[in-house]
Amino acid sequence: MDFFSDEKAAIVASDRVLYTPSGFARSNLLHLQEIGRLTAKRPHVSSRKALVSCLFFMVADGEGTLTYEGKTYELTKGSCAFIDCRKAYSHATSPNRLWTLEWCHFDGPTLAQVYEKYVERGGRPVFKPDAPETFRETWEKLFALAKGTDYVRDMKINEGLGTLLTLLMVESWHPEEAAQLAVKKSSVVPVRAYLEENFAGKITLDELSAKFFVNKYYLTRVFKEQYGQSINTYLLGIRITHAKHLLRFTDKTVEEIGMECGLGALHYFSRVFRSVEGMPPRKYREQWKKSI
Repeated sequence: MDFFSDEKAAIVASDRVLYTPSGFARSNLLHLQEIGRLTAKRPHVSSRKALVSCLFFMVADGEGTLTYEGKTYELTKGSCAFIDCRKAYSHATSPNRLWTLEWCHFDGPTLAQVYEKYVERGGRPVFKPDAPETFRETWEKLFALAKGTDYVRDMKINEGLGTLLTLLMVESWHPEEAAQLAVKKSSVVPVRAYLEENFAGKITLDELSAKFFVNKYYLTRVFKEQYGQSINTYLLGIRITHAKHLLRFTDKTVEEIGMECGLGALHYFSRVFRSVEGMPPRKYREQWKKSI
């Protein structure tokens, strides 16, 4: 049975748009698959799995539950849900307070990775936003676009879904846990500052652990929670950024730049730079050195 299925008119009343994006949008943009609003007319349960989509929905009125990844969540008026539909899920209306839902299924070439980042940051399948009107306004704009005939609506839908994902990412931090996050953050802020000041030298996790009196496994986990990437990835980003600056704004040799940035001799520096920028440092210099 499809999520929010209304195959039997007696179950729900719905207003939905099944959206077919252009081939370009499907391959390159965030795009809608389906968007709509429904009101349950009697209690029912619906379930689905292995759907290549993400789903966002809001409870406009009433109550119900969502079962996802082995947990069941209570939903009331104002609740929002954001889930990866590749995983099995089901929802059920409350027998006493039938709900009205506003939803959208959508996908994109990197959406699976975005959802992973949402979860990594602490995002939950079900939450109640402090400002539900911002989510509703974004949904309303998407619904109007899906019903419209604007010749650039795929681009506008991409923009709207980007706004929705931004709202979701902001929500994933959970302000009620700010005190706990502040304690964790305080333990890694000096580490980040040290990386930014000493990136040219050899830096190891054991060295950082000893210098800042933090267990290296704890340091690794909290740093990634706070900054969204590992210590090694963060350090590499600093080094590559500094290398790009030197390539564009100095006449130092490529080998000198590699050594100055902590990326080693020419061969290794060139290989690492290419893996990040998609081109060797000399080509990067040629493309950018004379640009404004």
